[in-house]
Amino acid sequence: MTGKFLETMVTPAVRAAQEKYFGRAPAGPTSPAPAVLTDAEMEFIRARDSFYLGTISESGWPYIQHRGGPAGFLQVMSPQQLAFADVKGNRQLLSTGNVAANDRVCLFLMDYPQRTRLKILGRAQVLAAREQPQLATTVAPPEWRASVERIFVIAVEAFDWNCPQHITPRYTAEEIAEALTPLQQRIAELEAQIRNRN
Repeated sequence: MTGKFLETMVTPAVRAAQEKYFGRAPAGPTSPAPAVLTDAEMEFIRARDSFYLGTISESGWPYIQHRGGPAGFLQVMSPQQLAFADVKGNRQLLSTGNVAANDRVCLFLMDYPQRTRLKILGRAQVLAAREQPQLATTVAPPEWRASVERIFVIAVEAFDWNCPQHITPRYTAEEIAEALTPLQQRIAELEAQIRNRN
């Protein structure tokens, strides 16, 4: 919901910057209710194999962490709730600690080939997997279940889609292989034709 996102993010300081550089600050939309993800957002989220998670430290510094896994590892629990399994890692627990002090988070989801991005604001809580075994089983991809330590549950507050400008298309190995398959098949056919002519 773009209106809720802009209402949340366009602060007095942002308005002052808009006035300084553009000569005016557009009237912001108002949307008092938290956002509800539509089918388009939910489908986009389920197709992602990575995202960036932004949290804020107690000292006020932002922290961005990359999260990756099989497509759909960021689970859509409902149109207003997301969750993902937190597995064993470097044991710094920066995001976990930050959320304990300030539950505000920002998720940044990219589809590089389609040059599309989705920003989500939410409030997160971190649950111990051993205290929530059923939820841990539900949220974790099967290959992760043995190593899940925590579960991040995020209440969606707002979201917004960005324009494709300046997004450089990037492709995974699987996407490249899929794109090359018809070419490789055609090359094999042509090579077979050449062999049969000799």
